[in-house]
Amino acid sequence: MNKTQVEKRRIRKSRALRTRKKINGTADRPRMCAIKSNSHIYVQLIDDVNGSTLGSLTTCCKEFKSGEFGRKNKASARMLGKRIAEIAKEKNIKEVVFDRGQFKYHGVLAELADGAREAGLKI
Repeated sequence: MNKTQVEKRRIRKSRALRTRKKINGTADRPRMCAIKSNSHIYVQLIDDVNGSTLGSLTTCCKEFKSGEFGRKNKASARMLGKRIAEIAKEKNIKEVVFDRGQFKYHGVLAELADGAREAGLKI
């Protein structure tokens, strides 16, 4: 790997650790971890105390893959947020901590959070 690529990777990892050290998920208020790749969005509800995933959803799962929401854009992010809020409500979760990781809170991630708020999840 190139020296600049190694440096970029190190900076991204430190940025993610810097945001994650401030937040912690519990069973009552899990961490909603959002990851975006070049083509998809991944969301998980994580209980850090027990070390378990309470629910997860991606744009490449069966529910979204066949339709118009099968790729990374703002419309699919909003729909993903609404659907993850429904999954949280099924597990009696009303409140989450939003974990943006290494990404800025704008665009797709902001739409994801807004969609979850619309569906009644408190972030």
